[in-house]
Formats: sequence, C-alpha cells, structure tokens
Amino acid sequence: MNRNYSISDETVVKRVQAAVELELAKRKAMDVSIIRYDRGSNSIYKENSDGTMEKVGTRLRKGRYSEQLKKEA
Repeated sequence: MNRNYSISDETVVKRVQAAVELELAKRKAMDVSIIRYDRGSNSIYKENSDGTMEKVGTRLRKGRYSEQLKKEA
C-alpha cells in the first residue's frame, strides 16, 4: 500500500503545540520541575509544580562560535 498522504504545516504546528501542552500538564501533575528559557532577558528559569520560578542561569555565549574564537585568540 503506497499512500500519497501529506498534512499541511498548519496541522503539524497544531499537533506539536498540543503535544507540548500535554507534556507540560503531565509534568506538573507528576511534580516534576520544568525548565523555561526567556529570550528577552536570556535567562533560564526552573518552574516548580506549585508555580514558583527560580532563576537557574543566563545564556553564556552570543554570536557565532567562529567569532568567539577570534575574540579569545
């Protein structure tokens, strides 16, 4: 059986978003921490199941790896 079946990009995006929301809900129910990244402040946060957020770290590097090597040398 050869099927020529394809789904649209919009459908794929909806399915991925639903899967992520389901996984986040599952982790909250299991009392597992969730790691989130804030692009605005380049900070990494750990969100506990009770809703409290704790800053874990910040993004260390900026730019391309080759540009970093030039600065260090």
